[in-house]
Amino acid sequence: MTTVFESDKLHDECGVFGVFGHADAPALTALGLHALQHRGQEAAGIVAFDGAHFTAERHPGLVGDIFGKHGYTAKLKGDNAIGHVRYSTTGGSTPRNIQPMFADVASGGLAVAHNGNLTNARALREELVKEGAIFQSTSDTETIIHLVARSSYGAIAERLIDALKQVQGAYSLVALTSKKLIGVRDPFGVRPLVLGKLDDAYILSSETCALDIIGAAFVRDVEPGEMVVITKDGIESLHPFTPKPRRFCIFEFVYFARPDSMVEGHNVYEARKRIGEELAREAPAKADMVIPVPDSGVPGALGFAEASGIPFELGIIRNHYVGRTFIEPSDPIRHLGVKLKHNPNREKIKGKRVILVDDSIVRGTTSKKIVEMVRDAGATEVHFRIASPPTTHSCFYGVDTPNKQDLLAHTHDLEGMRKFINADSLAFISMDGMYRAVGQSKRNAAAPQFCDACFSGEYPIEPTDAHGGARDRQLSLLAEVA
Repeated sequence: MTTVFESDKLHDECGVFGVFGHADAPALTALGLHALQHRGQEAAGIVAFDGAHFTAERHPGLVGDIFGKHGYTAKLKGDNAIGHVRYSTTGGSTPRNIQPMFADVASGGLAVAHNGNLTNARALREELVKEGAIFQSTSDTETIIHLVARSSYGAIAERLIDALKQVQGAYSLVALTSKKLIGVRDPFGVRPLVLGKLDDAYILSSETCALDIIGAAFVRDVEPGEMVVITKDGIESLHPFTPKPRRFCIFEFVYFARPDSMVEGHNVYEARKRIGEELAREAPAKADMVIPVPDSGVPGALGFAEASGIPFELGIIRNHYVGRTFIEPSDPIRHLGVKLKHNPNREKIKGKRVILVDDSIVRGTTSKKIVEMVRDAGATEVHFRIASPPTTHSCFYGVDTPNKQDLLAHTHDLEGMRKFINADSLAFISMDGMYRAVGQSKRNAAAPQFCDACFSGEYPIEPTDAHGGARDRQLSLLAEVA
């Protein structure tokens, strides 16, 4: 459940990891998931295969607790394994929705872990149920398994291709059978997936930082629309889908990916610094110091400080020990809000003009409290700079986004937002500035090089389910039924 401490950030819903051909596959998968913890903090799971049997451990909580403190890794055996970390939205936070999902299909056991969101899963589910399918979860991932099970093709890779040709949306997934580890990205390449190698074992991961933790070498990105099939004989690359324009999620650079990851050929930390540099050139302000809203605002603030010549200072200190399970917030605690997670460095701020740099504004409630906190600490001026364009639209591709009516930038103009958060000035990086920071000269309005729908409202993949009556936000497939 999202708490008061994290209610005003966008959340990527999951991360995936897979190992094929290593004696320590389950333990390596647990370590990989630990490195991907930022992509999902609600639940984690691993499915392993030992040559004869599949074993699974899927539990709510953090990776370190599940596979460390509680010791579930020891129960998993085999040279092959896949894992998943999850951040769910409405209707998703029950054990039956924890991935990887597993089923026995005609060709044998199949486990699937998925990052993204299928935009026609609701319609597919209704059709499958009418035909007699019995769903065990409310996750769109299970739709893929049902489609695989009903495919008339023989080989599991062909059945999976047949299933994925029926779905729409964003997906990077890993699948494990008794003989294969399979990785697939959707034809638009919205979500990341990389290929690595450790000794003779192949690795699949949402991000390169998870390769680093186990000492694996980065081989390459899995390409949009590509399926990699890994067996004891090696790796096969297939391109079974109709090619589409590349639309990698640009918000991975802004916030989702870990700063030490390489994404689409770019170091995330350096990309975020360049965003800060562009922001300083586009929206300068006279001030005594540049202060990041920790932790996600740090690289952008460093770039802003370097480009502007204004000193960088840690004017806000984050308490890293306030987590999702700190307490069940009562009204008095809820009122404290941001102060439990952030505290001003009063002696540094008092009497100074400050520039605050954050990665985004969602509802604006946290930004408003941060400005108030900095003013209370004695700042004479507070200028807010945002290292992304205004978030005006919901995401349907695997990100927990509020209804667009709850997005501050959807309901307020720039001056209205400034007044709401009570800053002396407010500015966002331009779309072209953000594109320059990630290696493009500018945004191609006719054919954007990335998916930027949360900023532009231009959806590269039709959000079919939303148009069919789903609420205007990215959700798990269905709400839980009491």
